[in-house]
Amino acid sequence: MICGFNCMEVNDKTIKWVNLLYTTLIGELKQVTVSHDDKFEEKSKTGFGKLDGSSIPGFKDIYESDLVLKPDLATLRMDPFQKETALVISDIYEAGGKQRFVKDPRWVAIRTESYAEELGFKALVAAEAEFYIFDDLLVWLDSLSSGYKIKSREASASYKRKGLVFKNGYHAPLDLDYTYEIRNEISRILGNYFDIQVESHHHEVGAAGQVEINIKASNPLSMSDSIQLLKYVAKLVCYNKGKLASFLPKPIPTDNGSGLHMHVSLWRGDTNLFYDENDDYAQLSQLARYFIGGLIEHGKALSAIVSPTVNSYKRLVPHYEAPIYLVWGKSNRSAAIRIPSYNGSPQSKRIEYRPPDPSANPYLAISAVILAGLDGIKKKIEPGDPLDLNIYKLSENERKRLGIKSLPGDLREALDELENDHEFLLPGFTRELISSYLEVKRREWEIINRHVTPAEIYYYSSYL
Repeated sequence: MICGFNCMEVNDKTIKWVNLLYTTLIGELKQVTVSHDDKFEEKSKTGFGKLDGSSIPGFKDIYESDLVLKPDLATLRMDPFQKETALVISDIYEAGGKQRFVKDPRWVAIRTESYAEELGFKALVAAEAEFYIFDDLLVWLDSLSSGYKIKSREASASYKRKGLVFKNGYHAPLDLDYTYEIRNEISRILGNYFDIQVESHHHEVGAAGQVEINIKASNPLSMSDSIQLLKYVAKLVCYNKGKLASFLPKPIPTDNGSGLHMHVSLWRGDTNLFYDENDDYAQLSQLARYFIGGLIEHGKALSAIVSPTVNSYKRLVPHYEAPIYLVWGKSNRSAAIRIPSYNGSPQSKRIEYRPPDPSANPYLAISAVILAGLDGIKKKIEPGDPLDLNIYKLSENERKRLGIKSLPGDLREALDELENDHEFLLPGFTRELISSYLEVKRREWEIINRHVTPAEIYYYSSYL
């Protein structure tokens, strides 16, 4: 009997199939199914030669495409959605199964953890996963037509019935919250099958079924695994109920986008190194300030990884609680970096980095945020003074006077920033991965940017 995640034991006798899960550069969760026989554990040590790297964008060329999947048996669980089937998160190795594949996103998280430990730190990360639950999403795209239609029984504009008003869904009561039971089921499966502790869940601001599920803090690798499994579970729970879970950052132009806010702290033993009881402003240590300095210093480059899609930058606009300015402040949701101040507990002192969204590859995004902060500590980068005001209301001249930097305005600009500023990532990332990531994302930008949108036709056709 094999048991992973310390919960709900996997019984060898009931398993016939095992889904090997792995993650691509862009964060897509892939799987291949192998037979579960009496030699499965032995085969897991050498790996399964089941991955054609040339079929995954950015992985391998066709002339050297063989890759090996090695299951991390600590993550082996029964699949909640398939009979007689288990699933396991796998690491990617070069052909032969002895050398790590340098573009495996999971390896980046492992290397980042090791680097933090070399510096004497243990990193803890918590995540706020926001996404939409739609009744349906219809999309069409060809040479002569394009468009999409979202259906949501919650939004008053979708059905002629009582519903939520756009931008007014936050903490919706049960009579208006049609996502409550779905959130409960997602949370139950995450806990019972994967030992992923959901601290809370609620309806978010978005009226058409926007939700948030908060995962308890853990190390970078475990949190990255948890986010991938949350997406897996959410999509399948919704699918089985005739719904659709969308992790698109900004599916509705007139309502709030979805974020993946990250809460980070550094520890040594049982001591939270971000806490300082003698700090009058936010009980925040100098070490934490240096960490913030690193986030501000590298924030533009980080955007290419934490906000990695064309759609991401439709979320990063004023008036929708999305951060676009690289400043920090206590309880300030108009800043990219917020210091939560619900209570003064040393255990809860942390930094919230707000730009990330759920389209990000969690292994890369979490690692990049930590590495930027560690670079700030290493170089003792001061973050400047905190701002306790609504930054959206400042004029452009006032922002210039205060030296406030903005996040990139689109994906192409973000990719240029990453190309020019990525040395801070190298303790966790490899140059090969960064180069391939930039290539894949630039191709994505070119493909999407050449399409004509319905909005362009609508606004310009009346006079052009």
